Amino acid sequence: MVHALEEVHRVLAADGVLIDLRPVADRWPVEIISAERCWPVGRLEDLPQQLADDAASNAALDQASLAGSFVLERQETFDFSYYWDSLQDMREYIDDEWADFCALPVRVFDQAQTIWGQIDPGGQVRVRLKMQLGVWRRTMV
Repeated sequence: MVHALEEVHRVLAADGVLIDLRPVADRWPVEIISAERCWPVGRLEDLPQQLADDAASNAALDQASLAGSFVLERQETFDFSYYWDSLQDMREYIDDEWADFCALPVRVFDQAQTIWGQIDPGGQVRVRLKMQLGVWRRTMV
């Protein structure tokens, strides 16, 4: 990522802005929701690859900042939710799309199934990701 940031600095207009928008590891919560209620059922498990990627990204941005290439103007986190109409859809998505980053513990899926069986049709399962947004201003260095 260090080389990518060097290339961004090279091609970005003077006083341009780099937007760092990414999900970060935070044992994302799994919830069953209906029109009336939300049931927390557990959290996804952060895998070593996700933790390593977060650390590498943060280190690269810190290095670029220390080198004077970029100045952090603003940073915040916010939730971004994924919704599925079935537990199986959620499980398949996590297994297919997030397999390198997080895992759905069996106990969390089992708890979700228990609650799912007790709610009215029309419920959904939700995972709330923690997103990080950083606004970095290019410097003249």
